[in-house]
Amino acid sequence: MERTLRAARLATFAYFALNGFVLGMWIVHIPVVEHRAGITHAVLGCLLLLLGGGAFAGMQLVGPLTDRFGPRRVVPVSAALCSAAVLLPGLATSGWTLGAALLVLGFGNGCLDVSMNTHAVQVERGYGRPVMSAFHAVFSVGGVLAALVGARTLSWGWSPAATLGTVSVCGLAVTALCAPALLRPESAAPEAAPQTPAPVAAPAAARSRRTSPRIWALAALALMLMLCEGVANDWSALDLRDVLDAPAATAAFAYGAFSTAMTAGRLLTDRVAGRFGPVAVVRYGAALAALGLAAVVVAPWIPLALAGWTVFGTGLSGCIPQLFSAAGHADQDAAGANVARVAGLGYLGMLAGPAVIGALTRLMPLNLALLLPGVLCVTAAVASRVLRSEPAAGPELGQEARREPVTR
Repeated sequence: MERTLRAARLATFAYFALNGFVLGMWIVHIPVVEHRAGITHAVLGCLLLLLGGGAFAGMQLVGPLTDRFGPRRVVPVSAALCSAAVLLPGLATSGWTLGAALLVLGFGNGCLDVSMNTHAVQVERGYGRPVMSAFHAVFSVGGVLAALVGARTLSWGWSPAATLGTVSVCGLAVTALCAPALLRPESAAPEAAPQTPAPVAAPAAARSRRTSPRIWALAALALMLMLCEGVANDWSALDLRDVLDAPAATAAFAYGAFSTAMTAGRLLTDRVAGRFGPVAVVRYGAALAALGLAAVVVAPWIPLALAGWTVFGTGLSGCIPQLFSAAGHADQDAAGANVARVAGLGYLGMLAGPAVIGALTRLMPLNLALLLPGVLCVTAAVASRVLRSEPAAGPELGQEARREPVTR
């Protein structure tokens, strides 16, 4: 059992890294693909909405399918679709073909996002302790690796079709190699049963017709916090350049500081969540993020602003994995659908965040517009108690209800 669980965990790491690498390779090639398709920045912005729309549709479709057929079947199919679809933007020669390619790529990404997170919940249930944040950290590492590889292939003069085609083949190979290691549904069950009997669950058909208010509350928190993440992705460098007149090279360090802090924080969050519980991670993490953004808003110096973006990334780093984990553990039979609700609304928040800040900059300076995500972080900190397990949902991973991991 121990060997099976470890193999499944490594396979899950591989799928998260693959997802980050595939998306990162597309992002690196955006300027080249845009030029090849002969479209303007404005048209590209509209087409990127198709990427988001496809992802949202994939999330909502694959959630129930994951619950019905199990992550062991759905994850490889989703990973294969995502890997194959990354080739399509490299072949696009017009706005229409690029739009269709992004719709398919977004759909594959959404399917993989929900199915691999659902399998991660299954692995976490087997370990009996928090392991979710490390998976999300590896996703970020995959994006960093894509930036390095993409920069090298572009310097060699490779075409987008050649590079993305190679990525597609490699992704399909990784998918095939890792699929046998994924857990069967019965493999994730902990060896020791709870000491007190769980309440009789409602029939699956009745549960599938409604989503509990707690799941929608988790989804609302995901929307707020991922909106903040989207703001950092698109506006952190602009904040230093426009507000503090930093050179372009220096301004780029703002996003670098944020993303590095996010990755490092996620590598450490599982230990923190295991000791203090997910409620504490979200409560104090969101509060720390609000403090970092406050420093950004009032910073008169570039070093202070960079420190603020670093603190902001550190605070946000562990929050989203805790929300996904809580949604997956809320109901074992509806884990996929629940993760899809939380991930779907969170993804919409990430897409909406940059646009909302852009609209606010018409009314106020950029640094003042950044007060909005700060307020959302404070709201998330106050509402973090929603992560506490419901009585029927089983013990919570973390300090409040410890279980011995089945690997011992």
